[in-house]
Amino acid sequence: MRTTRLACLLLLSTLAAAQQFDVVLEGGRVMDPESSLDAIRNVGIRDGKIAKISSEPLSGRRLVHAAGLVVAPGFIDLHQHGQELASQRVKAFDGVTTALEMEIGVSDVAQFLKSKQGQSLINYGSTASHVAARSLIFGAPLNPGTTGPHAGMPDILPKSGPATDKPATPEQIRSIEKRLQEELDAGALGIGMGIQYTPGATRLEVIDIFRFAAERKLPVYTHMRSFGRIEPGSAIEAVEEVIGAAAITGAPLHIVHINSTCLLDTLECLSLVEGARARGLDVTTEAYPYIAGMTQINSALFNPGWREKLGIEYGNLVLPNTGEHLTRSRFEELHKSSEGHDVLVFANTQEMVDSTIPSPLIMIASDGADGHPRNAGTYSRVLAQYVREKKTLTLMEALRKMTLMPAQMLERSTSDARHKGRLQEGADADIVVFDPQTISDRSTFEKPMEPSVGVHQLLVGGTLVIDDGRLVPDVFPGRAILGQGKNSPEKKH
Repeated sequence: MRTTRLACLLLLSTLAAAQQFDVVLEGGRVMDPESSLDAIRNVGIRDGKIAKISSEPLSGRRLVHAAGLVVAPGFIDLHQHGQELASQRVKAFDGVTTALEMEIGVSDVAQFLKSKQGQSLINYGSTASHVAARSLIFGAPLNPGTTGPHAGMPDILPKSGPATDKPATPEQIRSIEKRLQEELDAGALGIGMGIQYTPGATRLEVIDIFRFAAERKLPVYTHMRSFGRIEPGSAIEAVEEVIGAAAITGAPLHIVHINSTCLLDTLECLSLVEGARARGLDVTTEAYPYIAGMTQINSALFNPGWREKLGIEYGNLVLPNTGEHLTRSRFEELHKSSEGHDVLVFANTQEMVDSTIPSPLIMIASDGADGHPRNAGTYSRVLAQYVREKKTLTLMEALRKMTLMPAQMLERSTSDARHKGRLQEGADADIVVFDPQTISDRSTFEKPMEPSVGVHQLLVGGTLVIDDGRLVPDVFPGRAILGQGKNSPEKKH
């Protein structure tokens, strides 16, 4: 009898231990864009995964009271240039659990991944950079930024010159593709192309790179060739070029920051994307909620003719660190410099941005880097302005643009993405808990690194990075999001 009683007690204790979670998010409004779940639930997290979602009470070593708060998948930013720790901190306060360098890619994927391992607050990853591969083959390699004063901030753009402006020979294109393959083997998530920053790349070179991606069933993320309305070389023509390359080759295409490139013609550009999708092409796009862009002033984007194409003058260019509006002489001085300087480009209208963000074709991505408020405020700004104030998006629609849509885009590169962007049992415990009534951006063009408010908790792989609105010290749970490369060190674990 005593033996039976002991066995029962042991069984009960084992069952209790089995139901004990590392963290329980209690009584929050749980929202999952894929299943459309929107209900008060308790979420049990164990071993970095969402183990249980229940209306019944759950037991955990750490209990987080989430009543009155939204519990949602952590936001996925496909377009994040700032990879240093300061940028990661403001991304976390903006609800971001994964921030990837997909537009153009880093110059050395293996070094980038090695430098981030065990040192990242949030998840990270990169495409293979056509821009960097081209610069390398032309004898002007980019600084990978893994050591010294640029640690965590690799150069992604070359200075305007032969490496950007000269066409590549067939032999050089083969060498570029060889380098891209090495980057894919290191774990890159597709191909990144900044065509506007390499204007010497011919239409055939672009098609060749799309063919290279298509053969490997990988997407091409691209900053298009041109902007503005002047023909030839308009934004419409640039959209046609990359959609044509996708149609010819079969490579999935993602057009980055369509609002920043198409400007006043954004809605027309979106109609081209919509038409391509309606005819079976795999074309997606993104936008950020700001009227100004930012780029490097010595890049090929500012080759002669940029004022006419953009319809702006020198005074529409502003240095982010000083607020200085440029003159012609100041512009020419900085454009000729061998050192890269970021510059804000005021070339859009609030009306066009407000028309773009609600489009069902648009996913949200920040194009974030220190010096622009989008680095710190993109996601909270969408929730504050378009959900709470303008009411042009429902909360579920906004969350879908920030979580499920980018996760589904990533599924073209890695099966790991099937566990991202969802709040479901079995998904990765990348979770944001925020107050829908107070979440808001605070970053401005004068104070671009001011963190957002309203995020109460942020979990990355089940580890609290933000707890009760404060950054948790000395935790670095961010992991690499990797492609199918064979040589990546994290793939071997």
